[in-house]
Amino acid sequence: MRTLLNRSALVLPPLALVVLGAVWGREIPIPVEVVVVALLAGSVLAAVHHAEIVAHRVGEPFGALILAVAVTVIEVGLIITLMVTGGSGTETLARDTVFAAVMITCNGIVGLSLLVTALRSHVAVFNAEGTGAALAAVVTLATLSLVLPTFTTSAPGPQFAGPQLAFAAVASLALYALFVIVQNVRHRENFLPVSDADEEEHAAPPAPRQAYISLVLLLAALVSVVGLAKVESGTIEAGVARAGLPQSFVGVVIAVLILLPETLAAVRNARRDLVQISLNLALGSAIASIGLTIPAIAAASIWLEGPLVLGLGATQIVLLTLTAGVGILTVMPGRATLLQAAVHLSICAAFLFLAASP
Repeated sequence: MRTLLNRSALVLPPLALVVLGAVWGREIPIPVEVVVVALLAGSVLAAVHHAEIVAHRVGEPFGALILAVAVTVIEVGLIITLMVTGGSGTETLARDTVFAAVMITCNGIVGLSLLVTALRSHVAVFNAEGTGAALAAVVTLATLSLVLPTFTTSAPGPQFAGPQLAFAAVASLALYALFVIVQNVRHRENFLPVSDADEEEHAAPPAPRQAYISLVLLLAALVSVVGLAKVESGTIEAGVARAGLPQSFVGVVIAVLILLPETLAAVRNARRDLVQISLNLALGSAIASIGLTIPAIAAASIWLEGPLVLGLGATQIVLLTLTAGVGILTVMPGRATLLQAAVHLSICAAFLFLAASP
C-alpha cells in the first residue's frame, strides 16, 4: 500500500499539470470534470506526501514553513489572476480569501489538530511560547490589514488610502520576515515538538536527491491544486448560485480546496503526537497568507482597475475578535483538551455557516 502511494505521488503531479494545460480556458464536458476532480483530490494527497519528505529532510520547524509558503505564494497568484480578469466581486476577493484562510487555519486546522491529539493522548501538549508568538503575529497582521480599513477616514468605504496601504504592506512583510527569522534561526527551539516523535520521525532523513525531487513535485502538485480548483470554479459558482448562496461563498470553497494539503499534513502530524508541527502549519499559514498577500495585492493595485476593499464587516470583526480571545486562552497553558478543540471547531463552523447565510 505504501509503495502504491509513493508511485502515485510521483505520477499524479505531472499528470495533473498536463491535464491542467489541456483544459485551461476551455469548456469541458461532465466526464472530463469528473477526471479533473479526481486529479484534484490526488494532487492534494501527493502534495502532503512530498511535503512530509521535504520536511523530514530539512527538519522542523523549517519543514512546516515550506508548505505554508508554497501554498500562499500560489494563492497570491490566483487572487491577482482573478482580479486582473475583472468581474463583479473582485474588489473584495483579497479580503475574503485572506479572512477565510485565517479563520480556517486558526480555528479549523487548529481545532482538528487538537481534537485528533486529544482523542489519542487525552491532552495535547505544545510549546506555549512559540505558539503564542505565532498567534500574536496573526492577530496583529489581521488587525492592521483587515480591521483598520473599516475605521479609517482618508478614503471612502472600508478602504485604505494610498499611503495607508503602503504602510500596511511594508508592516505585513516586515512582520512576516521577522517571524521566519525567529521561528527558524534565533528561537527555533520554541517551535519544536514537546513530545518525542514516533519511529517514522526517528528514521533516517531522505537523500538530498529524493528531497529535491519531492520539492519539485510538491510545487507541481500545489500548482495543480490551485489551477484545477480555478478550472472548476465556474462549476462551483454555478452550484453555489443554484443553492442560493452568496457569491462570496465561492471564495470560501476555493480557500478550503487550497488549504487541503496543509489540513491533511496537520492531521497526520497530530496523529503522531506532533501537535506542535500541526500548530506551526496552521498559524504559519495564517501569517504567510496575510504577510505575503497584502504586499503583493498592494503592489498589484498600482495597475489593477477598480477599488481594493480590505476592511471587514461587523460580523467578520466579531468572529476575528472571538478567534483571538479563544486562541489566547488555548495557547497560554501549553496544553489543550477536547473542550478547546470543540470551541475552535465551533467558531470555524460558525464562520462557514455565516458565510453561507450572512
